[in-house]
Amino acid sequence: MLPSPYYPMIHLGPIALYTWGLFVSAGILAGFLYARQEAKKRGVLAHDVADGVFWILLAAFLGARLSHVFLYDWGYYRANLWEIPQVWHGGLSSFGGFAGALVAAAIFARARRINFTRYAETLIVGLPLGLAIGRVGCYVNRMHPGVHTNLPIGVRYPDGVRFDLGLMEAFSAALLFGTILLLARRTWPVGFFMAVVMLWYGTVRFFSDFLRIEDARYLGLTPAQYGSLGLVFGGLFLFANIARKKRRGAGITSSGIDPRF
Repeated sequence: MLPSPYYPMIHLGPIALYTWGLFVSAGILAGFLYARQEAKKRGVLAHDVADGVFWILLAAFLGARLSHVFLYDWGYYRANLWEIPQVWHGGLSSFGGFAGALVAAAIFARARRINFTRYAETLIVGLPLGLAIGRVGCYVNRMHPGVHTNLPIGVRYPDGVRFDLGLMEAFSAALLFGTILLLARRTWPVGFFMAVVMLWYGTVRFFSDFLRIEDARYLGLTPAQYGSLGLVFGGLFLFANIARKKRRGAGITSSGIDPRF
């Protein structure tokens, strides 16, 4: 069985730092740096990635908070409205964050007259790296305990051995990022990597959420599972669109980008 470290804070002399925030911040920075590095390959200017990050992160944060409030625990927040802005008490939805980021990226791309698919894909290839790092923060804070298990991948909690969904997602995201690095050795149409990330993450998250013990459920599924289905169908749509354009004879340039995509 795996250990269950619990380090909600680290102390540097008189300064106390929240470990979850540190890991999430490190993940955001790593994902951003990788996306900026990859921008030129996808026909996007690096400064457009840097300029959009603030607005995209702000929208992601707002989307993550509002989704948690209204989809996961509205009964509580309806009776305690003053708690809604108090994010330091916890409560963020990853899929709400994805939705907010998507809207902000679309608005930013339109304002800068950037091809949205290119811009979104430039950002999304850095997402697995950011998730892999950020979810370690969930693991060391025991934020996402799952159902009990006897499997060797179980994590020892005070009340027994459980799946740790933060650790599982960190591992999956790291594996996805490694897959992206391998696939990047070849050239692919614009939208291919976006489809890969959407299908991978959507599929893994849909099935792993059945192991959750605390999330709200609607017709037997968590809000994230409905979001996962949206990602899977979106990824399949992108692959179908790529295949359709290929049948129409769209060729791929040496840079891996077809100007007609």
